[in-house]
Amino acid sequence: MPAVISLDECRALAFDAFSNAGVSRAQAEATADHITRAEADGCKSHGLFRLPGFIASVQSGSLDPQAEPEIVDAAPGLVAIDGRRCLAPLSVARGRVLLAEKARAQGVACMTLRNSLNFSALWPDIEPLAEEGFVAFTFINSQSFVAPAGGTRALFGTNPMAFACPRAGGRPPMVFDQASSATARGELQIAARDGHEAPPGAGLGPDGQPTTDPAEILKGVQLPFGGYKGSAIALMVELMTGGLSGGFFGYESRAAYSTDGGPANTCQSFIAIDPVRLAGPGFPAHVEALFERLLADGDARLPGDRRLANRARTAEEGITVEDALYATVQDLARKA
Repeated sequence: MPAVISLDECRALAFDAFSNAGVSRAQAEATADHITRAEADGCKSHGLFRLPGFIASVQSGSLDPQAEPEIVDAAPGLVAIDGRRCLAPLSVARGRVLLAEKARAQGVACMTLRNSLNFSALWPDIEPLAEEGFVAFTFINSQSFVAPAGGTRALFGTNPMAFACPRAGGRPPMVFDQASSATARGELQIAARDGHEAPPGAGLGPDGQPTTDPAEILKGVQLPFGGYKGSAIALMVELMTGGLSGGFFGYESRAAYSTDGGPANTCQSFIAIDPVRLAGPGFPAHVEALFERLLADGDARLPGDRRLANRARTAEEGITVEDALYATVQDLARKA
């Protein structure tokens, strides 16, 4: 039977593992919180499953465990961050404060992040912005794992994006977070671990042929969702991240990437918009009218509703952790 632990235990295990590896308190707290939020929302591919990889990046020297991000006030509506090879959640948490101040003052603001190690989900990065009333976007690239439509060689990262919209009446924001690849890489890794098949169209094996064997796809290349449409979105994400930040594109990150199994050196961008400045005070009610119409249609649901249901459940019941992973995490934390 899998282990069942509380969210507080999850956060403490992650924090202790980082501390034991020599990671600064600021980086450890920010990333342990990120891991716990992923577990709380049922996103196993970005929770404790990622912790051994984070620690491997410390041990290999890919990550600077004592780094402090450099946050630059680049213009009235712009923030530029050099992560200095620290874990991304710390850079995002600190930069987001200035981003929100600028968006509140100007109506819209953008932020870029480069030289950052990221294995994390995106919705925790922008949900706080929507809770403050902003419509928010974020984009992130990764080491190249995905071939462009019609190709067979990795060029793009899985290149996720997330969008958040505030809601009226104290409701949690509507947030979606999805890769531009047909399948998130973490889901393929978990499928390979657990002996499950990947969905058709997820990727190609090393021989360039389609396969549903996740282990073979991990050796070969992933594919974008929707063919040329997903490929165009992946290209946009590369330009929004590696391009705008002045950091690595996915293929450049792969060339510089250590084979430690940890997070790659990635780039991220954010846009925060004050919707009331554009649409007026009726924006929240107008949005709710759209959501109500969507929810009235059969089994349709809002993006993120399943995560919110998981969040409510895990707060009471805790989370499950696969036995081998739990033993590994305990070992990493026990030495702290």
